[in-house]
Amino acid sequence: MDTQDLTSAIDDAIDNGLDWLNTYGGDVFDAIRLVLDGLFEAIAWALLAPPFYVTALLVGALGWWAVSRRFGVAAALGLAFCAVMGLWPETMQTLALVLAASALALLIAIPLGIVAGFYPRLNAALLPVLDMIQTLPPYIYLLPAVALMGFGPATALAATVVVAIPPALRLTAHGIRLTPLNFLELGQANGSSSAQMFVKIRLPFAMPSIMAGVNQCLMMAFGMVVIAGIVGSGGLGATIYDAVRTLQIGKSIDAAIAIVILTMILDRITEGAVKDEREAAA
Repeated sequence: MDTQDLTSAIDDAIDNGLDWLNTYGGDVFDAIRLVLDGLFEAIAWALLAPPFYVTALLVGALGWWAVSRRFGVAAALGLAFCAVMGLWPETMQTLALVLAASALALLIAIPLGIVAGFYPRLNAALLPVLDMIQTLPPYIYLLPAVALMGFGPATALAATVVVAIPPALRLTAHGIRLTPLNFLELGQANGSSSAQMFVKIRLPFAMPSIMAGVNQCLMMAFGMVVIAGIVGSGGLGATIYDAVRTLQIGKSIDAAIAIVILTMILDRITEGAVKDEREAAA
């Protein structure tokens, strides 16, 4: 069998596998799509229901508390500027996609990362998988998602979750492994149970690393939801995609500015949380 025949055989196996999943698992993927669409729509509704200035003020207050007064004011003004550009619905849809995808990714990554931190063999087995996920081009995950769930926010969420898992999982496992041995020995000497040692010793030491993983998870999600605009995800990614197709350069720049504003706000807020956890652990 030459190289071309081998490639064709692999391609046929992948296509047949997707056809089999669609045939025998169609109801399952329809249910997953309904759940993901419902989660996205609920978060988007919560963000869009109040007037834009209310949401901007709430985010500004959060930035004030997590970072500083100056940043809180800048965050509120930045979101207000997104509304001035006429991109408020798209901005909130993008934020809803990022929050939904990050929440789902963290629900998978943090528990699995904790287990991997306790079991080095599991961690060693997961590393090649995480390396592969982070090495492949992000848009490659959209193709099977489209084949199984069609176009729409659910497809964007599924692909974004896959991309956002690795950094959070890696940093969670790293944080669990960083617990100083002398503190563990002190806990054992005091008769602490395994659960008590985890809650009172391992978890506090791991929290700065876990929060750094949350930050990186959010950043990966932002990068992916922009790419996911090509599958009908809505939001700023779709705005940029449509602007590029129709050569509306100004519109694409406006959407890019809104993405930068959102990214900076979430990045600084989560960085502030990481700093607080480090100071608490010190």
